[in-house]
Order: sequence, then structure tokens, then C-alpha cells
Amino acid sequence: MTVLDTALPARRRETPRHLVTRPTVSVIVPCYNYADYVAAAIGSALTQTGVEVDVIVVDDASTDDSAAIVAELARRDPRVRLLRHALNAGPVDTFNDGLALARGDYLVRLDADDLLTPGSLERSTALAETHPSVGLVYGHPLHFSGPTPPKARETPRRWTIWQGRTWLRERCRTGVNVITSPEVLMRRSVVDVVGGQRPLPHTHDMEMWLRIAAVSDVAYIEGADQAWHREHARSLSQSIDASTGDLRDRRDAFETLFAWSDGRVVGTAELRQLADRALADEARTRITHMYDHGKVDAERAAQLRALAEEWGADSRAGAAEIARVRAEARGAGAAPRPWQLARAAGRRLANEIRIRRWHRHGVFHSDAGQQ
Repeated sequence: MTVLDTALPARRRETPRHLVTRPTVSVIVPCYNYADYVAAAIGSALTQTGVEVDVIVVDDASTDDSAAIVAELARRDPRVRLLRHALNAGPVDTFNDGLALARGDYLVRLDADDLLTPGSLERSTALAETHPSVGLVYGHPLHFSGPTPPKARETPRRWTIWQGRTWLRERCRTGVNVITSPEVLMRRSVVDVVGGQRPLPHTHDMEMWLRIAAVSDVAYIEGADQAWHREHARSLSQSIDASTGDLRDRRDAFETLFAWSDGRVVGTAELRQLADRALADEARTRITHMYDHGKVDAERAAQLRALAEEWGADSRAGAAEIARVRAEARGAGAAPRPWQLARAAGRRLANEIRIRRWHRHGVFHSDAGQQ
């Protein structure tokens, strides 16, 4: 199944170009009890340059003043529309209800506690307008807490464009989500094909990005910060299972993708195998990490082991499995030996390198270095 033909190589890099058209962008703002933040989120969209913006705020039966604040903004500016839920429906239905009202050629999901950086939509639509095969454009998000976001970089250095199937395969091979959310621009015509978000508690955004990549190309803006993501106690990420992290949530995202792509996307079986192996290996690595630090939570280790066995039963016994077996054989009470500490330090260094690569290129592991 394809939406747009592409003559792209697996990956290419380009010098950014200026926007010569004035595209229309619908910014969908799901809001639940974010009276403290929603006006700033709307303002960050309305002040975007180079594009025609309309903002659709879907208030999910807030019990604070959120709806009243948005209603007043809508009264002052016809580009703002408010849809109010009588009953709380959750983030997925809230976004999808906004999607049904969107008029723009491009779409952005902007949670009411997040912000777009100045020029974000002009930068992302310039790339999308230049490459009609691209269905999803993302960039670097700045995470912050407190009242004032950090200064954002506004000058893009380079565009990177992947064939969608190449980008999707790497997400399955690593098992890692590389996108936060507000930094994404979606092409409306592609979303019309793949549909809105699926009912997943934490990874509904991730699954949608994967689905878009299955039918269109994906691009990244290097050198500029595309959005601010606010970290605070009420954010959805704070409800992730503390024992296994987001491993189960990511598995649910992949399984939802594969249920949709089976019969539509060639190679779905291989992608499923890659994702299962990646997540199983991550679970095994987390167990080894506990032993290497001499801090073993037996219950958590058992949960991770069960996940690894469930997802990796048909995969070869790779380095992660061998390391786990050896770590468990030494026992939970053994103090970490020098070589274990060295291995833990090496793992920390490797993780720091991965994070730096993500900050620069928007991806982890080898897909940043493909030519």
C-alpha cells in the first residue's frame, strides 16, 4: 500500500529551502484541566509566520476554567474554535474529534501544556512543500519545566529525508520512539488514508507516526528547535508503569501497527520480528543492568524476564540474553565486580552517545549514519 511514489534513496540530506507558498495548517489542541497553560499554547500557534493557521481546541470536560479561557480567545480571534465534551473521553477521542473539524493541508497535534517555537510551522511546511512524498516532518523538541522555556534555535542547518519504509524499519529494529509529539507536522492527505489515533493509553502518538511512515516518507529538520515540551507532575507520561517502564506500551503500539499493516504493507512479518526482538533484548538488558549495579529488584526482574521470554521466544540467543543468563547465575546478593562496573560505565557512555545522536539527527543507532 502506498500513498505517494518516491524516487528518494533510503536517506538523503539537503540544504533547507525557504517557503514560497503560504500553506494552511490546522493545530489541534486537546485540553483537560490546563487553564494555566492553554492560552500560551494557542498563542504559540497563532503567532506562527509564513502559514495560515487555524486552531481547534477540544476541551475534554475540564473542571477548571480551561473552556472559559478558550471561549474568550475564540470570541476575539476567528481562527480559534472550541469544541467542548460533555463527558471526559480521554486524549485519543479528544484529538480525533478535533481532527474531524480540521481544514488545513497540514496538521499539528499540540497538547495544551506544550508550545510551538517561533517559525516552527514555516520551517516544517517548507520541507513538506518541497517534498510531496513526505507525510511526516519532525524536529528537535526542547523539554523544560518551570514557567519559562529555554531559548530556541530558529535557523535550520539541514534537512534529512528518509524513505518511509527505511525509517519504519529502524524504529522496529531499535524498538524506540524518537518523537515526543508537538514537534510533528503531518500531511492531511496522508492522515486521511491512515486514519486518526488508536485507543492506546500512552503510545497513541507513536503508533500514528509509525502508520504514517508505512505509507509515506519521513523528514527531520536539523539545527532548529521545533517545539517546547513541558515536563510537570500532571503530564500523561507520569502515569507510565514504574516496574517495566514503557516497554508494554511500546509493544502495544507495534502490535496495533502490525494488526493494521498486515496485508497492506509488504514485510510486516519481518517488522514484527524485529520489534519483538528489540523489546525483548531491552528487557534482558535492564535485568543485567540491575545486577551490574548490585541493586536487584527481584519482582521487577521477574516481570522483565517474563516479557523477554514472551516476546523473544523465537529469537536467537543474542548478546543481551547471554549477559542476562550470566548475571542471574551470579545471584542477586553478589557485589558488582570491577568488570561489571566497567560494563555499566560503558553502557552509560553508549547511552549518552545515543542521546547526543538523537538531539542532532532525530534518530538513535545506525540510521543516523546511513549513507
